[in-house]
Amino acid sequence: MPDNGEAAAPRAEARSGEGPAFVLSRGVVILFAVACGAAVANVYFSQPLLVTMGHDLAMSPALVGSVVTLTQVGYGLGLFFLVPLGDVADRRRLIVAQLLLLVVALAVITAAHTAAILLAGMAAVGLLAVVTQTLVAFAASLAPPSERGRVVGLVTSGVVIGILLARTASGLMADLAGWRSVYLASASLTALLALVLYQVLPRHSDAPPTTLRYGQLLRSTITLFARERLLRLRALFGLLIFAAFSTLWSSVALPLSEAPYFLSHSAIGALGLIGVAGALAATVAGRLNDCGLSGRTTGIALALLAASWVLLAFTRSSLWALVVGVILLDLAVQAVHVTNQTLIYVLHPDAGSRLIGGYMVFYSIGSATGAIAATSLYTVAGWGAVCALGSAFSCLGLALWAFTRHSTPDLAAKIASRSEDRHPTM
Repeated sequence: MPDNGEAAAPRAEARSGEGPAFVLSRGVVILFAVACGAAVANVYFSQPLLVTMGHDLAMSPALVGSVVTLTQVGYGLGLFFLVPLGDVADRRRLIVAQLLLLVVALAVITAAHTAAILLAGMAAVGLLAVVTQTLVAFAASLAPPSERGRVVGLVTSGVVIGILLARTASGLMADLAGWRSVYLASASLTALLALVLYQVLPRHSDAPPTTLRYGQLLRSTITLFARERLLRLRALFGLLIFAAFSTLWSSVALPLSEAPYFLSHSAIGALGLIGVAGALAATVAGRLNDCGLSGRTTGIALALLAASWVLLAFTRSSLWALVVGVILLDLAVQAVHVTNQTLIYVLHPDAGSRLIGGYMVFYSIGSATGAIAATSLYTVAGWGAVCALGSAFSCLGLALWAFTRHSTPDLAAKIASRSEDRHPTM
């Protein structure tokens, strides 16, 4: 997308030589972002609905808790077993097929009248929601090298916004029409997106064909981590920033529902709207990456992430401190996340899905670690201890950047050289 905001981006070069090159317009990039946000939101819809679901289906508290666990487990499995398929299959067909299967899984949840059916549907939704990462890799492959950071930034904003707004939207819809309406509406939207993406996306992948079998494909994901130091480093950054992100968002409702605020669930859910401002502002990180400023962007963002916890520590005495802290935290997390994905994709564009899928496994580990640690810590030590935990994750990330920034090769030069290579070795 040009700096002046014009609709069309430069044409991506057609490697196969079949037909005209695909034009990645601003509208198509926004479509990618919307599809990503809608898909990933399904993983988080259930969190405000657990009590209602449990009462409706006569589930025990332990069984209700497994709803979130199974969804996250399904998502983690999908990252490793499904996302790499984007490197060997036609991404357009793969995306549409996963979305249609996601519609089926959402319909199963909507119609579920037993706990077993509900849990099976939730696991399937988590597994298929990883279509989000296939969409990110596809968008990156279609973007010209000089615009890739900006495209990845905008598409990834859709992911973060979907995560932030999922709980708010599901809570409001459940209050109006019951918890099943959330999944019925999502199934309808997903079906519509599948139809639109089938019509809009190019019919041929921009990535060169590969002859890897499925087993080789999965093993090569592990091999990539063994070979690429930059991938390992960026995966660690991803783990730490999403541990900090999850530390906040999994526990912030607890102090807000107590004295002195006693906020309602709807009011707490609206906090996600504030986080969206930070996520949108961080799209600037994509432009900075296109200018070769990835290292500096990472350092500044990690410093802001650490600083955000100073403000968040005053949540009980100042809602303004909470608001500013949330904006800074989401901006910083999104900036590092965009930088990570932009850099690792360029390592091997023909393995983009495996790179992003493998990186996102660390995201899942970080998110789970932050959520479990924060909620447990709040119970025994309160909000101050939670903020100390989030600050620790953030400072670890900043320290990692400080110790590795001089030993890391010139990333801008590396990106430029690999972007010019149409047939990277793999």
